[in-house]
Amino acid sequence: MMNNRRQNVIDTAHKLFIDKGYQATSIQDILEGSGISKGTFYNYFPSKGELFIAIFRSFYKRILHEREKLLVDQDSADIEIFIKQLELQMMENKQSKMLILIEEVRVSNDDELKQFINEALLLSIRWMYERFLDIFGESKKPYLLDSVIIFHSMMTHINHFNYRANAEGSSEVQIIRYCMNRIVHLVDEVAENGEQILNPELIDTWFPKFKNHLNPCHNELLNSTSELKKAINKAFPCGENRTRAIELVDFIQDELMQSDNPRKFLIESLLLTLKTKYAVQVPACMENFEKSINSCLYQ
Repeated sequence: MMNNRRQNVIDTAHKLFIDKGYQATSIQDILEGSGISKGTFYNYFPSKGELFIAIFRSFYKRILHEREKLLVDQDSADIEIFIKQLELQMMENKQSKMLILIEEVRVSNDDELKQFINEALLLSIRWMYERFLDIFGESKKPYLLDSVIIFHSMMTHINHFNYRANAEGSSEVQIIRYCMNRIVHLVDEVAENGEQILNPELIDTWFPKFKNHLNPCHNELLNSTSELKKAINKAFPCGENRTRAIELVDFIQDELMQSDNPRKFLIESLLLTLKTKYAVQVPACMENFEKSINSCLYQ
């Protein structure tokens, strides 16, 4: 019941932020729209900024889950799958007005909230870097952080001006494919010339500083989940085994990240099934996954 009421506040506030803007929406507007008292609101969220962070995290978890579903039984090196993932993300951003809200927050006076947005950008960069590594391979690794940052900037700016063009603009897929075609040639060129600006090892120095405002263990969980899924996709040629393993991993992740009170007995039972059937093929990744689960359950 509490989770449902909290989610209702998140959904109500998101709609109000879209309709009125983040700055113009007051806490009183949110109280009236969601039908809760001020005390209940502050029991859920210490501030309007924390509520925005909850909206962002709810949005991001949905995107993460949908992106991962597109990879099930697919070749992670297939550029077309990556394009579909980006199209999904772009459409969700458009529907939720999330990018518009983020831009408004960037010019607010809430320094902590602006810092969160900047750190969330690093999360996006990391995901793209990992997908570039899937697509271009280890041999191109030294050049992929530079390439991802260029790709991200290209996508951001073209989308901005495409939005200003309104009906005359290009479709999301056209923009993604255009940028991807450019970046493929760029990766080959910089690798051939041995040109590098940023060392990819910087990513690991950036992310210990990333603050998850609601649950610090979730970043570790996301990383270990991603690595385990990659290992499962490589280890199991049989579609049924691979699909079942991925379903178990997804369920555990969702239970830990989407519930304020994750069901420990259920998680432990599913983890045991996962380890019994699949750990032999992916022992290191399974061990890291279990550690991240325990970190979330017994922090």
